[in-house]
Amino acid sequence: MSDVALELDHVYKKFKKGEIYDSLRDLIPALSGRMFKKSSGNLESREFWATNDVSFQVKRAEAFGIMGSNGAGKSTILKLLSGIMKPNKGRIVVNGKLSALIEVGAGFHPDLTGRENIFLNGTILGMKREEIKTKLDAIIDFSGLEDFIDTPVKRYSSGMYARLGFSVAAHVDPDILLIDEVLSVGDYQFQRQCVEKMRSVIHNGVTVIFISHNLKAISELCTRSVLLDHGRVLKEGPTDEVIRTYIDHGAEKSDQNQGKQAYISSVKVRNRRGETVQFESGEPVWVDIEVIANTQCDKVSIGLQLKDDSYYEIFNTSTERLGCEWVSLKAGEKFSCTFELELVLAWNTFHLGVFLYRYLLPPADAQFPAATFFVSSQLDVRGVVNLNPKVLSQEIESNQSGSRQSKNLAGVL
Repeated sequence: MSDVALELDHVYKKFKKGEIYDSLRDLIPALSGRMFKKSSGNLESREFWATNDVSFQVKRAEAFGIMGSNGAGKSTILKLLSGIMKPNKGRIVVNGKLSALIEVGAGFHPDLTGRENIFLNGTILGMKREEIKTKLDAIIDFSGLEDFIDTPVKRYSSGMYARLGFSVAAHVDPDILLIDEVLSVGDYQFQRQCVEKMRSVIHNGVTVIFISHNLKAISELCTRSVLLDHGRVLKEGPTDEVIRTYIDHGAEKSDQNQGKQAYISSVKVRNRRGETVQFESGEPVWVDIEVIANTQCDKVSIGLQLKDDSYYEIFNTSTERLGCEWVSLKAGEKFSCTFELELVLAWNTFHLGVFLYRYLLPPADAQFPAATFFVSSQLDVRGVVNLNPKVLSQEIESNQSGSRQSKNLAGVL
């Protein structure tokens, strides 16, 4: 048996930009032309390639990410893989039973209860009735909607609706699972629960294709990824490298650097293992910054800024404030410095900004975000910082006897 679960081999898919017919006189000739015209592999007027010579392989039991900006071709790839559409050219090979988590809750009937919709939605996703009965308790428990499971879903909030939809879809047992943005449903705790469920699915040998804008979720789940840009494969490889390419590709280019006295030419965040995107809470990281001077630039310092995923500033410093002397650069000189940071941060996505300050003058250059990275935590701590909390003791006092039951949990009291 081949170890390849899924393969796209030089796949092309074209679409035509919107057609508007103002009258029946225009519509009938257009429809007739389509009926008698043979499909061509070449582009005609107003046509474009949604996928253009896309090739990649996914191994069995591998978690593979597909990322890219809007219009990159991700949704087209999803529809091609799920069989909704056929390619104009190329070959798609799927070895095994494939299921897609595309639209959580698709097919729910608003007048049916949550329990009834589990059977309806499960059937739509390809599950047998006996299989749904066997998994019913697990689905309800996972959703956290036990108290409302016999309530019509039209009375659910959007979050409850999405939770139930994901819970059903997550209990389908395919060989290959396509996931499209469904890990963004529900609140923080449910999102973490979804991630853990996907890890369990991957651990059990299911091949997972994860299509998402959520770079943090892709970095946590996927070992390899592909980056699409206007229908073409821009980068394929280890997920950290692909995310780094995605961030760099989307960042502002240095076309205007020649008009500046000095500019920030390189920013890199790394840990001891050489990783640049995914870090553990509490570990040290180093920020390497490189500056190039076009002309004489006096009294320069480098500023560092960190914002959370809501772009709220949580940290700001500079070489000057940390006791370093101002630097003067001559034309053509290159200056580099390295900051060391301790990531006392909670589980989240963070954006790093770098600024090139001049004494009593406006900044010579600024990059934000100069880098984006993700922090994971073994502890369930939320917010921005990780204070590494511990529970030292718990105590119960009886109202009747006045006696106390206490437990020293940390051994330090």
